[in-house]
Amino acid sequence: MIDAVRGRLRDAVRSRIAGDDAEKRAAQIWAKPGERRFTDRDPIWRVHSDASMFAGGIRALLLQSLHPLAMAGVAEHSGFRSDPLGRLQRTSDFIAQTTFAVREDADRAVRIVRAVHKRVVGVADDGTPYSAGDPHLLMWVHAAEIDSFLQTYQEFGSAALSAHDADLYVAQTAETAEALGVERAPRSVAELEDVLASYRPELRATPEALDVARFLLLQPPVPMLARGGYAGLAIAAAATLPPWALAMLRIPHLRGVTPLAGRLAGSMSVGTLRWIMTAPRTS
Repeated sequence: MIDAVRGRLRDAVRSRIAGDDAEKRAAQIWAKPGERRFTDRDPIWRVHSDASMFAGGIRALLLQSLHPLAMAGVAEHSGFRSDPLGRLQRTSDFIAQTTFAVREDADRAVRIVRAVHKRVVGVADDGTPYSAGDPHLLMWVHAAEIDSFLQTYQEFGSAALSAHDADLYVAQTAETAEALGVERAPRSVAELEDVLASYRPELRATPEALDVARFLLLQPPVPMLARGGYAGLAIAAAATLPPWALAMLRIPHLRGVTPLAGRLAGSMSVGTLRWIMTAPRTS
C-alpha cells in the first residue's frame, strides 16, 4: 500500500517536472544505448540526479534574477509567469539531456538552446541592450546555477561531495557551458567563487527581481495541496543564499528564512522528495 502511494506521488511529481510524456522522455534519456559523457560514478551524475535539485533550481532563479540584463531577458522572453511549469520542464529536460543522455542527444539539446538564445535580444529599462547569447551574461547564468546546485547538494544531498569531487563537479559542468557560448567556464569551486564575486558590482535588486522573489516564495505555481512541501524547498533554497543576496532580495523580512529553519525545512522536504522519487516499480 505504501509503495503504491509512493509510486503515484512519484509519477505526479515527474509529470509536473518532465511533462505528460515523462515516461517516454525518461526512456529516451536513460535507456537509449550509446556513449555518454558521464557515468553514475561522476559527481555531476550524483548531483543532478539528487532530489536536492528541486531546492537548487529555486535558489538558482533567485540568484540569477539579481542581474538586471538576465532578468530583462526572462521578463520579456520567458513564460516565467504565464507558463512556469513549461519553463521548468524545458530546463529540467536540458539538464537531463546534457548530463545523462547519449552524446548525440546532449549535443542536439545544446544546439536547440543556442538557436533559442539567438532570438532572445532586447533592451533593458535603462537602455542597455542585452542578448541571451552574450558570453558574459551566459557566464553569470551558468555560475549562479552551478553554485546553487552544488550548495543545495552539499547541504541536503544524499552524501556530500569531497573537496576534490566538488571541484570535479564544477569542471564537468564547464563542457556544456562552453558549448552554449561561455568563453571559459570555471573548473573548481575557488574559480566559481571568484566568478560570482566578479559580478557583484553589476547586480541590482530591480523591481523585477523582487517580483521573482515574491512569486517563488509567496505565490508559487503549485497546487494548494503541494504548497506545504514546496514551502520547505523554497525556505531551504533561500536560506542557502549568501547573506548579500538575501539582503538584496529583502528575503530576511520573510518569516522562517533563517539558516537553522532552512536546514530543517530542506532536510525534511528534500528527504521526503527523495523517498517519493525512489519508489520501487510495481510492474
